[in-house]
Amino acid sequence: MSIWFHNARLIDPEAGTDRIGTLLVREGVIAERDGPCPEGAEAVDAQGKCLAPGIVDLGVQVGEPGGQHKESLRTAGLAAAAGGVTTIIMRPDTDPAIDTPEVLEYVTRRAKARTPVNIRAMAALTRGRDGREMAEIGLLLDAGAVAFGDGDRVLRDTKVLGRAMTYAKGLGALIVGHPQDTGLSQGACATSGKFASLKGLPGVSPMAERMGLDRDLGLVEMTGARYHADQITCARALPPLERAKNNGLDVTAGISIHHLTLNEFDVGDYRTFFKFTPPLRSEDDRRAVVEALREGLIDIICSMHTPQDEESKRLPFEEAAPGAVGLETLLPAAMRLHHSEGLGLPALWRALALNPAQRLGLEAGRLSVGAPADLVLFDPDTPFVLDRFKLRSKSKNTPFDEARMEGRVIASFVGGKRVYPEQAHDA
Repeated sequence: MSIWFHNARLIDPEAGTDRIGTLLVREGVIAERDGPCPEGAEAVDAQGKCLAPGIVDLGVQVGEPGGQHKESLRTAGLAAAAGGVTTIIMRPDTDPAIDTPEVLEYVTRRAKARTPVNIRAMAALTRGRDGREMAEIGLLLDAGAVAFGDGDRVLRDTKVLGRAMTYAKGLGALIVGHPQDTGLSQGACATSGKFASLKGLPGVSPMAERMGLDRDLGLVEMTGARYHADQITCARALPPLERAKNNGLDVTAGISIHHLTLNEFDVGDYRTFFKFTPPLRSEDDRRAVVEALREGLIDIICSMHTPQDEESKRLPFEEAAPGAVGLETLLPAAMRLHHSEGLGLPALWRALALNPAQRLGLEAGRLSVGAPADLVLFDPDTPFVLDRFKLRSKSKNTPFDEARMEGRVIASFVGGKRVYPEQAHDA
C-alpha cells in the first residue's frame, strides 16, 4: 500500500531543511519526494503540520525480562509509538542482564511479536553487569547487539574496561559508557553546591563526571575503540570531549532530555520524580550543555526512559529510586528547546533521529528516498497540560506531571504502517 503525504512541513535532518512538500511511501520505504499523487495511493493531508523521521531513542530501560511490573515490551512499544519514537534502543539492565546470545534472542523475539515499533538491544559489556568478566562480545554482535555497555553501572576496573575496548575495537563494536567517578558519586543524590547544602542532600561534584570521562577517553586513545558517552550533563566535561573529537578519536556523546530542560531547583521540596542519575545540574550547566548541543559537540538527545513503580518513588529523596519515564514526553519536552532556546527543528531531529541511527549503523533517521518509512507527524505548537495517568507506560514517574507543554504527536508510522493512533483491527 502506498501513502502520499501532501501539504506537509518536511523536517529533513540530513539536508538541514524545514519546508512544505510532499512525500510518497511505498512498500515500507520512502519512494519519492515532491512528486504527484500516484494512482491508488492513500492521500494524507498533513495540513501544514511537521513530518519528520521517527525518533531513535538510544538508551531505553524496559523491565522485561524481570521487571514487567514496571514496564513490559508491549507497554514500552505503545508509549514509544504515542511519543513519535519509532526505534527503541533497549538498555541491557534487565534481569537477567542481556549478556548472552540466548537472552538477546529471547528479547528480540518477544519484542518483534509484541511491540508496534522497532526494538534493537544493547548487550552488557561484562557478565551480569558486575564489571569483572567480559561478556561474549563477538557472539552477541552476531546475535544482533547494536552496542555494549553496563548501563548506569560504572565499570570500575580500568584493566577490564581496557581489555573490553581492545576486543571491541577488533570487531568494530560500539562501547557505551556512563562517565562517573564512583568514589565521588557513591551515595550522592544531588549536585554539590548551595542548593544541596540548603536541602541537606548528599552531593556530588560535577568533577566526578569529568574524571570518569577523562579515564574513558584515555582508554579510547589507548585502544582506538568506538565510544559513546551516554550522558554528558555538566560544563566541566565539555573541554575533554571537545579535545577528544579534535584529536580524531571515534567519540560521541549523548544527554537526556531531562538534563537539557530541567535544573537542580526543580527538585523543590524533595520531589522524587526529579531524582536522576546523574542528578540534575545547575542552570549554568544546563545552559552550557544546550549550547554544546547547538554546536554539535553533544550529538544525541535521548529520553533515558527509566520506569519506576510508586513504591520505589514514594520514599525519602535519598532512598527513592532514580529515573523517569520519557518515551511519550521526549518530543514535547524537546519542543521547549525549539520554542525557548531557539534550536531549529532540523537540528533537533539530527540529535533525536539521524545521529543515533548513524552511530548505530541503522538506516533510520532520514527522509531521503530509499530510507525506511519510519515517520512521525506532529504539531509543534499545540499546548496541553500533561497528565501522567494518561501515559501508556506502566509506570507514571514523570517530572512533567501537570506541566504546561507544547507539541503533540498526530500519527506515527513504522515501515509505512500507522502504529499510532492504533488502527481498529490492532486494538
